[in-house]
Amino acid sequence: MLDNQIKAQLQQYLTMLEGDLVLKVSVGEDKTSKEMLELVTELEKMSPRITMEQTQLERTPSFSVNKVGEDSGVVFAGLPLGHEFTSLVLALLQVSGRAPKVDDAVIKRIKAIKQPMKFETYVSLTCHNCPDVVQALNIMAVLNPNISNTMVEGGAFQDEIKERDIMAVPTVFLNGENFGGGRMELEDILTKLGEVSDGSEFADIEPYDVLVVGGGPAGSAAAIYSARKGIRTGIVAERFGGQVNDTLSIENIVGIKATEGPAFVSSLEAHVLDYDIDVMKSQRATKIEKKDFVEVTLENGAVLKGKTVILSTGARYRQLGVPGEQEFKNKGVAYCPHCDGPIFKGKDVAVIGGGNSGVEAAIDLAGVVKHVTLIQRSGELKADKVLQERVNSLKNVTVITNALTQEITGDTKVNGLTYVDRVTGEEKHIALEGVFIQIGLLPNTEFLHGAVNMTEHGEIIVDKHGATNLPGVFAAGDCTDTAYKQIVISMGSGATAALGAFDYMIRNTIEQREMVNA
Repeated sequence: MLDNQIKAQLQQYLTMLEGDLVLKVSVGEDKTSKEMLELVTELEKMSPRITMEQTQLERTPSFSVNKVGEDSGVVFAGLPLGHEFTSLVLALLQVSGRAPKVDDAVIKRIKAIKQPMKFETYVSLTCHNCPDVVQALNIMAVLNPNISNTMVEGGAFQDEIKERDIMAVPTVFLNGENFGGGRMELEDILTKLGEVSDGSEFADIEPYDVLVVGGGPAGSAAAIYSARKGIRTGIVAERFGGQVNDTLSIENIVGIKATEGPAFVSSLEAHVLDYDIDVMKSQRATKIEKKDFVEVTLENGAVLKGKTVILSTGARYRQLGVPGEQEFKNKGVAYCPHCDGPIFKGKDVAVIGGGNSGVEAAIDLAGVVKHVTLIQRSGELKADKVLQERVNSLKNVTVITNALTQEITGDTKVNGLTYVDRVTGEEKHIALEGVFIQIGLLPNTEFLHGAVNMTEHGEIIVDKHGATNLPGVFAAGDCTDTAYKQIVISMGSGATAALGAFDYMIRNTIEQREMVNA
């Protein structure tokens, strides 16, 4: 079941178990059951702290991870391999007694939950966002006996997928009702449950020399460069890693031949945490003002102050804004072909967008689905020539140009798409089961209108030092008017903004001293 390299790595982790575990296994005669029994048997042989016990669980095949004499509430239905293998390793360690890496304030919020909560998290093993949700809910189950979480691998439980109309992963059910979908971190889940931060933990925070707003590549680089100057640095982010979390293959970062978005985000966060940087996650900024300090107001009402502020709020998927898009989100409308592509195996789908992202999505999906219709608004695709040549060579991809999408149709889920031929004016309809929207990004700058100068597209205007028109406020990354939106460029602009902020503080301090001494 596990190759020798994985076994060697796993063996090292299993030496870190802090208590004895019982893996309770519910299996039948099907192929997945046999593979699961083989996996659990291997785990038992690899550590004297692990024993296996066959039982009958709610789903077959499945197994639960428990301390001896206790029920942890952590269950894996289907094989936790692929991207979910890390979820299994962490569950073994945390159930055994190894403390998860979670802030005390977050632990307090988890333990405050009194009502029973039964989570079911539907995943695909190719989904790079699913493990974050599974691991967050497993931590909640480990820390609070009122909470349980079952990872359900969609490929092993197709009947449930169809019965619950699941068309995107991860999809989470709570006590039998749809709770939400998409990538969610621990703090996001608690906020959605109503276990919100009241902002009190920020009440006594002293002003920062540099306060970074946003935790993507630009924000991470800005924070690291600032901290390396030995100055007081904080980073506040709604979602650490930002848009990179939704990127699968990354092959254009100089010095790194290939990586995946979540893995790269983990390395960014680990690098940030190597320094004396205050990291405040799952916090949305709502206002910025220049007073004695630059003040950043958070959604919970807390106010953070900085001598300088670096805005690195990134961007998000642009939406079509047509009827049916919101109504059928996660019911056939999707934005991540890597995550949700396997759900549409053998089905007809459309990709809207003829740039690099859209054409790459069509190429990826062509290997999974029955047929892809690639829809482009203008008269020609905008993607790189090599991508156009590749997509045009695929027999199960049809490219339609001069097509203006009017509506995504459906009843309880997507059943088609209506578009207008911009040359003839004729309205046409395509029968589909999925629509992937890939039409670019929008900067996350709505809260900054009136505070700093921006382009007509909402991009923050910066100079060569990363400075905005507001003294002491700098910006970096995809939220700015930089010519190209690339990870490596964002990191460089984050470094530039940090050096610019440091230079601003030095000069500002000198000017103040000269005024005092005059």
